[in-house]
Amino acid sequence: MGSMRFSLLCFVTCFILFSLNFDAYEATQFVVGGKENLWRIPTSTNELNTWAQHERFKIGDSIVFKYDSKTDSVLRVEEGDYKKCIKSKPINEYNDGNTTIDLNKSGAFFFISGADGHCEKGEKLEIRVLSHKHSVPPPSLAPKSSPATLTPPAEPPKSGSVGSDLWISDVLIVAMAVGIAMV
Repeated sequence: MGSMRFSLLCFVTCFILFSLNFDAYEATQFVVGGKENLWRIPTSTNELNTWAQHERFKIGDSIVFKYDSKTDSVLRVEEGDYKKCIKSKPINEYNDGNTTIDLNKSGAFFFISGADGHCEKGEKLEIRVLSHKHSVPPPSLAPKSSPATLTPPAEPPKSGSVGSDLWISDVLIVAMAVGIAMV
């Protein structure tokens, strides 16, 4: 009888852990800057990157650029072009005013404004995408969409978090302790 209880508890524990693991990788849609129409010359030169540093971008997430398509655009560029605000050779160019981009690989993504003088005034953004292995569940989940897809050069994330791995380990330890106590 004790062996049957233990087997049932192991099954339930595994089911819960797999369910939690799948929820942890649900995609999030981020509006650049956290507000509507924020793809513009910022009030401080590093405003957009400060916002990005406080977010946890992971594979499967998407970012949305909202801007006036008559006066601005978004260019995805290489890191060197990002640093020097070079617009002449973008990887991708977007100008629809409501651009959604899938983040489908880990690594760095670099974006600058296509409008003259905007990048030099701080309208640029660097995003670091963590792999599933290094990401933690986001604080809130936004609706999914059908965005454009990006494929940046593979680059490992500079830092990571094991928060969700530790939490799952804690649940497993508690479940095993309860199972042993039931035997």
